[in-house]
Amino acid sequence: RLLTSKRAPREEPVAPFSFLCERRVLLSFCRYYFPCQRWLAVEEDDGQIARELVPVDEAFVKKDSENDGQSPATLGLEQKAKSTTYRVKVKTGDKKNAGTDANVFITLYGSKDDTGIVSLKASKINKNKFERGKVDEFTVESVDIGDLKKIKIGHDNTGNSTGWFLEWVEIDAPSLGQCLKFPCGRWLDKSEDDGAIERIIFPAELQTVEYIPFVPYEITVYTSDIFGAGTDADVFIVLYGSDGICTQQKSLCLNKREQRMYFERNSVNQFIVELEDVGDIIEKIRIGHNGGGLNSGWHLDRVTIRRLLPNGK
Repeated sequence: RLLTSKRAPREEPVAPFSFLCERRVLLSFCRYYFPCQRWLAVEEDDGQIARELVPVDEAFVKKDSENDGQSPATLGLEQKAKSTTYRVKVKTGDKKNAGTDANVFITLYGSKDDTGIVSLKASKINKNKFERGKVDEFTVESVDIGDLKKIKIGHDNTGNSTGWFLEWVEIDAPSLGQCLKFPCGRWLDKSEDDGAIERIIFPAELQTVEYIPFVPYEITVYTSDIFGAGTDADVFIVLYGSDGICTQQKSLCLNKREQRMYFERNSVNQFIVELEDVGDIIEKIRIGHNGGGLNSGWHLDRVTIRRLLPNGK
C-alpha cells in the first residue's frame, strides 16, 4: 500500500546481448508401491493383523505383472524376503490366577528402529493363549530394526481375568543368528505388584545364544495335473549341501488351514523359508509329508529353489 506518492525511478538501459532468465521450479512426483498379497487375519498365515511394508520400484512391479507373467503373490513374497522374522515365545507363570484373558501386545526395540505395537493374537501352540504355566509361540515380522536391545510387553486390561503373571519372553531371530531371553517374573496387574500392566524388559546377556544365521530360500512347489494329485498333509523339506551339511526338516505350511489351501492339483505354491546355510551348491533335497489329512496322497511334479540375497534379491 502506497502512503506517499513518489516519482518512479528512471529505468536503466538494458545492455546489448543481455538475456532475461526466468527461474522455474520443477516438481517431480514420486509414486510408491507397497505390495502385500498376504493375509491380515488371526486364522491365516502367521496370524498377524498388521504388517510393515517397504516400497518396491515401479519397474519391478511392471516387470513382475507384465513381462514375467508371475502371480501377484510374488510381490508379497519379495516383501517377506526383505523382512526379519522373529519367533516369540511367552511363558505365563505357574501361579494362581496367573493367566489372562486380556489382549497382549509387544514392541521390539532395536538399535535402528522398533517394530511398533504388535498384537499377539495367534498362538502356534495353544488355542487358549496365556494360560497358567503354558508357553505360547508367535511370529513377528518386521523390517530391519538392528540389534535387539529391549522389549515392551503388556495388555489392555480387558476381559474377565485381566491380571497376568509373566515369567519370561524368548525371542529367536534365525536370520540374525540370535536367541535372546527376557526374564520378567512379575505381575502385570493393576491390583498386584506396582500396578503396572506393561513392562520394559532387557535381555539377560548370560542367557543369549548365538549361532550361524539362517538364510532365506525361495521354494516353489509344482503339483502335477492328474486326478487326485493334491494333498492336505503337512509337507516338509530338507536341503542338502556339500560336505554333508543339511538343514533341519522344515514344514512349508504354518498351520492346518494352509495345508488345506496349498498343494492342490495343477497348482504352483511359493514359500520364503529361513533355513540353515548349506552353501552355494544344493546337492539334493528331501521332500515329503506326514501322511495326515483327508487326502494325503500327493503327486509332485517338480521343485525349484532360489537362495535369496540381502534385500530380497
